[in-house]
Amino acid sequence: MVSKSTIDPEVIEKIISSLETLDFGTVQITVHDSQITQIEKIEKHRFSLKRKESK
Repeated sequence: MVSKSTIDPEVIEKIISSLETLDFGTVQITVHDSQITQIEKIEKHRFSLKRKESK
């Protein structure tokens, strides 16, 4: 396991920012050779279903 001190502080800030600005969704971190190479943020927007009245 990589210790926290070896992770670039800019990368940590990006991860934190992604989490703080996400209401619903996923933050995925991709690692190659023990190094973070990619961060993906997938947002989901949920809308309530409004039923139409029957005629």
